[in-house]
Amino acid sequence: MRAVQVASFGGPEVLVPVEVPDPVPGPGQVVVGMAVADVIFLDTLLRAGWGQEFFPRELPYVPGGGGSGEVLEVGDGVDPAWVGRRVVARTSTGYAERVVAGIEEIAAIPDGLAYEPAAALVHDGVTALGMARLGMPEEGEWVLVSAAAGGAGSLLVQLAVEAGARVVAAASSDDKLALAKELGAEAGVDYTRPGWVERVREITGGGASLVYDGAGGTLGAATATAVADGGRWVTYGTGEGFSTPDQEAAAARGVRLHFPLMEGPPAPAEVREPLELALRRAAEGRWRPAIGAVHPLERAADAHRALAARTTVGKSLLSIRVS
Repeated sequence: MRAVQVASFGGPEVLVPVEVPDPVPGPGQVVVGMAVADVIFLDTLLRAGWGQEFFPRELPYVPGGGGSGEVLEVGDGVDPAWVGRRVVARTSTGYAERVVAGIEEIAAIPDGLAYEPAAALVHDGVTALGMARLGMPEEGEWVLVSAAAGGAGSLLVQLAVEAGARVVAAASSDDKLALAKELGAEAGVDYTRPGWVERVREITGGGASLVYDGAGGTLGAATATAVADGGRWVTYGTGEGFSTPDQEAAAARGVRLHFPLMEGPPAPAEVREPLELALRRAAEGRWRPAIGAVHPLERAADAHRALAARTTVGKSLLSIRVS
C-alpha cells in the first residue's frame, strides 16, 4: 500500500512516499481503508523530533493520528458487521492507504457527514470539547480564542458563540481573522502586531474571562496576561512548544491555569465519547469544521510546510482516495 514515512527526524523533506506491506488486524482490531487523513500541527513537531517524552515515535514510522475511511477487515473478536461501515479512527498513524485500529479507537460516522469534516474532527473536535470541559464558556462573558482560525480554534469560536459568549479571535493574518468573524467572533486582533494584548484588554474592558490558548510558546504565555482577574486560561497550543506563563503572577490575580497536554495523550477509552459527540455536533449542523487545505497523500510535506509557515487558513487534511 501507499504510505508516507519518516525515516529520520528533520524538516518536511523527511516525509517520503513509500510502498509498505498491507497491515493485518490482530484480535480486537480492524483495518480501515483511509479516505482522508487528519493533519495537526503536532505532527510537524513530532516529525522534527520534539516531544519524545510525551509522544514517543520509533523510526521509521508513518506519521499522523488517524482520519476517516471504511472498515475493510476485522480481527478475532470483532463483530464482522463493522466491515463496510464508514468510520473515523484515532490511532498512532494515519498517512497511509490502510491503518490498523483497535475497536475502541474507531467510531461510526453519522449519516450525512462526509469523510472530510469527519476526519477534521478526529483530533480537533476532541480537543475543543476537552478545552470546554476545563473552561466552559458562559453567556455574556468575553472569551479570547488564540489561533482562532486553526482546526480546534475555529471549533472553539463556534462553541463559545453557541453558549452566548462574546468572542475575541486572535490570529496572524486578516484572512484568518475574517474566518473567525464569519464563524461568529465579535472582534479580532492580529497577534503579530505590537500591543495586541493591550488591545484585547481594551475590547473586553479589562481582560477576557476565559482564554483558550491554541498558539503555545511565547504567544501562549502572553495570552495569560489577557485574562481578567479571577478568570480561566486553558492551553492546547504547541506552536513553539508548550506555553509557560508566569504561574505566580497568575495565582496572585486569581487566574486558574490548565495545562492538559502536560499529561500526555489521553487513553482511547477517554476519547471515544467526546469523538462521537463531536461527530454528532457536525452532523446536526452545530459545528462546521473550517477546512482550509486538502493535499494529496504524496504531498504531505507541502501540508507540513504550510502549517509551519502559518499560511493555512483553517484545517489541513490529506486526501488518500476519492470518497
